[in-house]
Amino acid sequence: MSDNDDRNQGGSGRRPLSLNRGGSGTVQQSFARGRSKSVVVEKKRKRVATPQQGGASKAPGKPQPGATQRKGETPLAAKARELGLSEEELLSRQRAIQRARAEAAQKEESRKTAEAERSQRAQEEQRLLEEKQRREAEEAAEAERRRAEAEAEAAAAAAAAAAPAKGDPDDVAPARREGPKTKDKPKDHDIDDADAMLEAMGGRVKKKGAPGPGRAAPEKSRAKADHGRRSGKLTIQNILDGDEDRQRSLASVRRAREREKQRRQQGGDRDKIQREVVLPEAITVQELAVRMAERAADVVKYLMKQGQMVRVNDVLDLDTAELIIEDFGHIAKRVSESDVEEGFIADDDPEDSKKPRPPVVTVMGHVDHGKTSLLDALRATDVVAGEAGGITQHIGAYQVKLKSGDKITFLDTPGHAAFSSMRSRGAQATDIVILVVAADDGVMPQTVEAIKHAQAAGAPIIVAINKMDREGANPQKVLTDLLQHEVVVESMGGETQAIEVSALKKTGLQELTDAITLQAELLELKANPDRAADGVVVESQVEQGRGSVATVLVKRGTLKRGDIVVAGAQWGRVRAMIDERNQQLKELGPSQPAEILGLDGAPEPGELFAVVESEARAREIVDYRQRQKRQSVSATGAGGASLEQMLARLKSSEIQEMPLVVKADVQGSAEAIAQSLEKIGNDEVKARVIYGAAGGVNESDILLAKSSGAPVFAFNVRANKQARQMAEAEGVEIRYYSIIYNILDDVKGTLEGMLAPEKRETFIGYAEILEVFNISKAGKVAGCRVTEGVVKRGSGVRLLRDDTVIHEGKLKTLKRFKDEVPEVRAGTECGMAFENYEDLQKGDLIECFEVEEVERKL
Repeated sequence: MSDNDDRNQGGSGRRPLSLNRGGSGTVQQSFARGRSKSVVVEKKRKRVATPQQGGASKAPGKPQPGATQRKGETPLAAKARELGLSEEELLSRQRAIQRARAEAAQKEESRKTAEAERSQRAQEEQRLLEEKQRREAEEAAEAERRRAEAEAEAAAAAAAAAAPAKGDPDDVAPARREGPKTKDKPKDHDIDDADAMLEAMGGRVKKKGAPGPGRAAPEKSRAKADHGRRSGKLTIQNILDGDEDRQRSLASVRRAREREKQRRQQGGDRDKIQREVVLPEAITVQELAVRMAERAADVVKYLMKQGQMVRVNDVLDLDTAELIIEDFGHIAKRVSESDVEEGFIADDDPEDSKKPRPPVVTVMGHVDHGKTSLLDALRATDVVAGEAGGITQHIGAYQVKLKSGDKITFLDTPGHAAFSSMRSRGAQATDIVILVVAADDGVMPQTVEAIKHAQAAGAPIIVAINKMDREGANPQKVLTDLLQHEVVVESMGGETQAIEVSALKKTGLQELTDAITLQAELLELKANPDRAADGVVVESQVEQGRGSVATVLVKRGTLKRGDIVVAGAQWGRVRAMIDERNQQLKELGPSQPAEILGLDGAPEPGELFAVVESEARAREIVDYRQRQKRQSVSATGAGGASLEQMLARLKSSEIQEMPLVVKADVQGSAEAIAQSLEKIGNDEVKARVIYGAAGGVNESDILLAKSSGAPVFAFNVRANKQARQMAEAEGVEIRYYSIIYNILDDVKGTLEGMLAPEKRETFIGYAEILEVFNISKAGKVAGCRVTEGVVKRGSGVRLLRDDTVIHEGKLKTLKRFKDEVPEVRAGTECGMAFENYEDLQKGDLIECFEVEEVERKL
């Protein structure tokens, strides 16, 4: 079929289909061994059919006028062949066209529906608006009518009240003659009286002035508009003509009354309110004016009269503020800044409100005497396995419930010498002290220290002689040694109970708990649980994912979840309370320990905590304490101005310091390590902890260590990834420890290396000068005889003349005849010359000695 036939048969202007003959080319094809071949390539473009106008609307299966259906071919296939498509593609296109038309029809219908709804809503809104405007117009008209009636009644009442006072019968006659017709209209004398009253109250009455000589009378057309303003004084005739616009409005009457009231107040003496103004240590002009209920401008003006140029934000001293308060007629009450803590810890409760509470027992003693093992036996738990090196390194708080139902709260304190402050805090928070002494070791240094802490706290002592199962146990020796420290047991006529126990064999535990219960009954321990809680912070730390965690012991009251707590210089709302069994608690009663979460920082162990009523009160107390802490630190760091202080600073500058950054798992351990390290050293070298806190090693610690040239000691904590990378980049050393002994040994060894070695002088011999020879090349040489000991070349020498040291130096030359010799012994003659010294005389005595350097120890 030719192009002309297609054009004639189509009849619809369809573009004829043809192949693009210009797409042929030649490609060089390469083969192995250098062979090649030219290949003709023809590029064929896919035939794309352009649908005829209206062709998409034809039903499938009906051939188009220009399509020729072959034998055995369906109309749909013929149509697809004509368009250059497959049957599936043609069906998909037809279905897509039908779907698009259906969607367009649906969108058009939705649009028409939406327009109808918008039109209906607009009509409804217009109707509601018109109804609202009509209702408002009716209400305004009704209000205007009522106002007019009220003004008319007020004017009539005022006229009636003023008429009898004048006593003129002619003034009321017109009103009688008018009769009922004019009873609601104000008369001339009524208007005059009302104007007079308004003028007396301070109001302003609009009056009509008479036309001047050059002013024309108002025209009739302007009579009604200008009648109320320019027609002169009101008369009865004007009122009868209907000029009711001259009546005073209620607002005008109200303003006039207010002016009269102010005039009377200003005319009379006002009673000044005298206030008691609380005066803190520092106050600004603005705050002082607010407390006095005066204008700040008046206070500034007063000070300017006194010759002080101040602004409202300037701070006044106490004397000036007190003078201002007295001159303004108020009473000044001075308060101290520390008064903010008044009432923080409440007074003791009345006896009738107290109830019995469990005793708080602190287990103290020397290291490795079995304190924690004894607690394990009581609690049936294994805490020793979780402690590095088998020693307890922070205070643990537990509560044990006995078979009898009684409860006992135990505090386990470390026994190492470095944890002295932690033991003292444990003694302050306790009721009874259990002194654990090993039967085989006896009384040790930390045992004596624990006894002193308990005696200072006034807590009764129960001696637990542990390790009775070991060979060589001698409890009698323990009791005898305790006598030297004023601890007298009952068997020796004293009041202290002594119990023999074995934590390993679990023997004597019942007797120990009975002794604790008996001692608690004697003490009659009571507390009021129905009040706000207060107590002591036993331990604190910073944990990842939990924040600041503080172990607290409640002394009085009940601590509840959600309470606002202030502990030292930190505060927060209690988010959770967890006991030693990892159970969540809702309340915490007296003598009950638990970990609390929610504080904004780790408080110092041993700090008192209490519940306050509001966040503002908590911030006030914490701000004061932080301010005091900063002031104390700055005062400590500031240098003195006296000569003695200056000399002390100069002397201390010669001390070599080893700076350290200490991070520990709990605050108490960090404090104990810092105190122990600062005790190591002498007048020449010492360790200085520039920063010690609880928590893992972070990037800020590395930066501080880098700037200070200090290593980082991590005790039971680790550095995070960023901190490790920064430490490697900056060259900062991080040392990890789990036992405090190792920290102290390392620091001590480092400080000993910083010490200058000690020089020891050893006498080796004497030599007497027999003759002095002057040699041209060597200078003066002394001929000597060694009288005592030995003389060595290079040794130190002193020249003595008449038993007085003339020179001290080194021996340069030692000769025997003409040969250099290393040493010359007693009874032998030799030649000697000094370094850089030639004032030698016959008869002088030479003392020889050696200097030995010895390493020093701390």
